[in-house]
Amino acid sequence: MTELRPRRSVLYMPSSNPKALEKAKSIPCDAIIFDLEDAVAPDAKPAAREAAVAAVTSGDYGSRELTIRCNGLSTPWGADDLAAAAAAGPSAVVIPKVNSTAELDTVAAALAGDTRIWAMVETPTAIFDARSIAAHPRVSVLVMGTNDLAKEVGAPLVAGRANLTVYLATAVLAAREAGKAILDGVYNDVRDDAGFATECRQGAEMGFDGKTLIHPGQVDPANAAWSPSPEDVEFSRRVIAAFEEAEAEGRGVITVDGRMIENLHVANARRTLAVADAIAALG
Repeated sequence: MTELRPRRSVLYMPSSNPKALEKAKSIPCDAIIFDLEDAVAPDAKPAAREAAVAAVTSGDYGSRELTIRCNGLSTPWGADDLAAAAAAGPSAVVIPKVNSTAELDTVAAALAGDTRIWAMVETPTAIFDARSIAAHPRVSVLVMGTNDLAKEVGAPLVAGRANLTVYLATAVLAAREAGKAILDGVYNDVRDDAGFATECRQGAEMGFDGKTLIHPGQVDPANAAWSPSPEDVEFSRRVIAAFEEAEAEGRGVITVDGRMIENLHVANARRTLAVADAIAALG
């Protein structure tokens, strides 16, 4: 079963920016990716690495899930990033452009304790091998890298992402088969609130557990998109109550608001309440 820990809003924070790291302490995102890769210039990477480690070990970020995105292992910084991140003990290390389980084995061998791997799916090879990547025992989350994936397949980034849907759906299926979480890719236009809300709704409807973000202004809409509504919660409670009443009376047919209720609907209702409780527990 997929872990129910809320990851509605997962914010990339450039670890080379002290002001951003300070601001992140008060942003109501569910998780933070302290980024050492794309958002950090080459000459700033060693200092960013130190800053990310300090942030993870500071205890200043409350209940947020803290991760570090390393540079690729084939880069000049990857090995040092991984060693520093492993010593810091974040919830997970985020590994870009994963193309094989052999890469994951290398990363896993460097980790200690409960630190997991968030594997980024952003190449054609990763799409084809999504099932084996998701099934790796150290992987807890797949992260879509939609910008790089679009570049690799030669597809433009267009509204609605119809040209990427088959790749997104393939990764979602792989995550669900393995019982792992999966995060949707970033939305690049931080000024397009309507477009962002639409893409969040699409991601939630496709089955993603949340979305990676590049701006604090995207946090609240993402949280809303992946939170059960009060109406959803109330309906779920009535479904469970009706099921339990019918079960006690030996009735086999149940309806709520004119809808036929089966075991799968009850399971969905229980998951909705579990998600709502997990979100409430974040405070």
